[in-house]
Amino acid sequence: MAEHSLEALIEALRRLPGVGVKSAQRMAFHLLQHDREGALRLAQALQAAAQDIHHCERCHTFSEAQVCGTCLDPARDGRQLLVVETPADQAAVERTGSYRGLYFVLMGRLRPLDGVGVADIGVHALLERAADGVVQEVILATGFTAEGEATAHVLAQALKARGLAVTRLARGVPAGSELEYVDLSTLAHALSDRH
Repeated sequence: MAEHSLEALIEALRRLPGVGVKSAQRMAFHLLQHDREGALRLAQALQAAAQDIHHCERCHTFSEAQVCGTCLDPARDGRQLLVVETPADQAAVERTGSYRGLYFVLMGRLRPLDGVGVADIGVHALLERAADGVVQEVILATGFTAEGEATAHVLAQALKARGLAVTRLARGVPAGSELEYVDLSTLAHALSDRH
């Protein structure tokens, strides 16, 4: 029985991104050998999160309430809607402290090779949300990968067709970087998008 439980724990830990067999084994052995209390707290936190956290009805981010605190915040500017791929992207933008509008979280990006299409990332819900009569600008903040760019392109076409102003995050040379170390694609985009 103990062997089955240990194998089940290792397999469960392997579901985490970037965790292979050896890392999962190290985590499992550490929790069981050195931190049983931590293992129980982790199990309880995972169970509570899986049961209590859902998607906000307005922006689709993670929330325990039907509508998240950001969407309910009267100090937020409802005229701007920033579209991100994941709640982690939303959290990164929030940490900057420079954006005071609202969000829409796609929960992914277009990945045609993996069978992830427009319906799978909530484009219909985004179009509905953006057409609420309050939103004036939709800011596309998807990644600058090929899939993120394709997602931004599809979203921009659909949003513009509904008469909405659409902008895209700027890209360029990171602050504090040396030009000789910046990748060529970033440098080329920084030159073409200069202002």
